[in-house]
Amino acid sequence: MNEENKNPRLMAVEILTKVAKNGAYSNLALNQVLKKNQLSRVDANLLTIIVYGVLQNLLLLEFWLEPFVKGKKMDDWVNQLLLMSLYQLKFLDKVPDHAVLNEAIKIAKNKGHDGTRKFVTGVLHAILRKGVLETAIIEDETERLSISYSVPVWIVEELKKQVGYDKTVSILVSLNKAPKQALRVNESKISVEEVASELISQGFKVENSQVAAGSLIVEKGGHVSLTSLFAEGKVMLQDESASLVVEAMGLNGDERVLDACAAPGGKTMQIADYLRTGTVTALDIHKHKIKLIKENALKCGFEEKIKQLQLDARKMGAYFEPKSFNQILVDAPCSGIGLMRRKPEVRYEKSLQDSLNLHKVQVGILDKVADYVEVNGYLTYSTCTILDTENTRVITEFLEMHHEFEQIEVKTKLKLPNISKSLTIYPDDYESDGFFITRLKRVR
Repeated sequence: MNEENKNPRLMAVEILTKVAKNGAYSNLALNQVLKKNQLSRVDANLLTIIVYGVLQNLLLLEFWLEPFVKGKKMDDWVNQLLLMSLYQLKFLDKVPDHAVLNEAIKIAKNKGHDGTRKFVTGVLHAILRKGVLETAIIEDETERLSISYSVPVWIVEELKKQVGYDKTVSILVSLNKAPKQALRVNESKISVEEVASELISQGFKVENSQVAAGSLIVEKGGHVSLTSLFAEGKVMLQDESASLVVEAMGLNGDERVLDACAAPGGKTMQIADYLRTGTVTALDIHKHKIKLIKENALKCGFEEKIKQLQLDARKMGAYFEPKSFNQILVDAPCSGIGLMRRKPEVRYEKSLQDSLNLHKVQVGILDKVADYVEVNGYLTYSTCTILDTENTRVITEFLEMHHEFEQIEVKTKLKLPNISKSLTIYPDDYESDGFFITRLKRVR
């Protein structure tokens, strides 16, 4: 790629267009671009800030932009260029307005034609001249919260029902903060202290997680995915909340464990890290994801502990005898609403009906795997969503069907507080991903 195309703003436009048009995941698309291009730390940080900033504030940016474009049909990339420029004008105080305009006009000229350049120039000058609308003009409270914090109305409504107005606002406010760069140390290869020391020597700012033992929060210094620690499988990029799931399983090290919905394998690797003489069987329905788990196992040094199998967990009877496992983890397919900070586009892609449909899938998976937990064994259920539909209601329905199981208290090493035995982490609690964890013991 030539130097002109290494412009971080141009890269941002292209990533945002892929997310909007092709449904790409922002974090994966961003990481791919960062790995492919040797950007300076300043440019890499600017690119990251713009991509996440636009997606986190998308409904608000569209609300501001609409009076200036009045529904005009335009190419996807032009729309993303305007949204990106508007984001910089309103949120990035250290970037001068003239620099934003100059870069936008340059991109419009290079990617489009003279008409595109004139249109982009006219819109941005009009925004600077007239200013944008205040969300206070929106009379309906829920709609105003939705636009102000760029979270669809249905999610705002569900959260208000679950946790009340004040907690909902607190959650919404927290979503606009930049996601932390969290990593989990592969303690089979290296200690937490050694990783912290090595990263600090490379110019990173590092602190211990207040949520998950064995996790570190990394600030400044760039992206850990570009370090040798990551390449050698000594660390994995994994949010603190996600790391809690396996931690809460309370593994002794000699168990036969099933990870029923394993891809991409982060929790499988963590289970293997905790095992000494035990084994973990990782299931996923997609061949390419099983390959990814295998690659991660090789990188992390766990190929002897991990067995991969392409299989729908609901069809386990063809391969396993009942009561085959000491512990089963169902990290269930879910709406991902707890990831709104890290994957901000997820909020725009899901509906309440999606959540209701997933509820049925989740209950179905738990129902099918239950037979394969031994007596006095454990079934752990987790999701990266914060919607009761996919969390507490799933567990209630499962327990009504399976009286041989009882719910037990979720315990973590750092003793995070839980409610009604389950652990629900909201995005504002620790500025980590939203997550839900429940443990069930088979008593007969």
